[in-house]
Amino acid sequence: MDLKQLEYFARVVEEGSFSKAAAALNLSQPSVSRQINLLEQELGQKLFERTGRGVLPTAAGTTLLGHARTMLNSAAQATFELKELRDEPTGTIIVGMPNRLAVVFAVPLILAFRKALPFAKISIVEGLSPYLRDNLIEGSADVALLFVPKPTPLLSYERLHQDTLVLVAPRHVNLPPTLKYQSLPEYELVLPSTSKPIRNLVDEALAANGGKLNIVAEVGAVQTALRVVESGVACSIIPKSALTLKAPDSGIQVAELTDPTVSNDLFLALPKSRPISRLTLETCRIIRALPFS
Repeated sequence: MDLKQLEYFARVVEEGSFSKAAAALNLSQPSVSRQINLLEQELGQKLFERTGRGVLPTAAGTTLLGHARTMLNSAAQATFELKELRDEPTGTIIVGMPNRLAVVFAVPLILAFRKALPFAKISIVEGLSPYLRDNLIEGSADVALLFVPKPTPLLSYERLHQDTLVLVAPRHVNLPPTLKYQSLPEYELVLPSTSKPIRNLVDEALAANGGKLNIVAEVGAVQTALRVVESGVACSIIPKSALTLKAPDSGIQVAELTDPTVSNDLFLALPKSRPISRLTLETCRIIRALPFS
């Protein structure tokens, strides 16, 4: 049994016909038939049965098909990876990145990428995590950084950073250094809308304590919430890492939130259904080295 025979066998199953399989493989039908006969002799099993419309796999053929596809896919992946080892990575990689991360990390990522991979190009797509997650699943991104993504069998996730939530307040608010979630109703808040991951985390934490938030406004991004807090209108709840986005002279106060401690975790996401190229692997290595904490 060799890969050539398995390739011919799988193509006959897919086409449902020896003649169609031969045409797809750019071979003569006798050549394909001969290889299938040799395979049947080696296995001691009949792999196809003829019908009025072509051929169908027997029970033995159906069993072999799963193994054949696995071996053919493994061989293709091995060939792909070994070829890439011979060459310097080239081409373009598309990296999905939430807006507030891109503000801080797009420049260091691009600089590190250009130094490590001079013959390749990076394209950074910005957006909210749900949008970037969909891009990755649909194939319009190669790798993505996501905040608290929904589980899916289509993607693999690797946690890069645990980003705790904090309460931020204007300078005139009397704010203690730590605050329990059950005390949040005492503060007027501007928060992301209910469709955003941060808001969901806050709502879940407060629901456990039976409280209700005093929300005076909703916004679409953490950066906007910070600007509102800096104006003195209200407080907000943001990931601790987002404090790098505040104005130097804002006078914003920060309180650690406890009971429970909630984090807006950052994950590196990759598709499971597509081969992971050397360019993607090298880009992931660069991303992991970024100073998220």
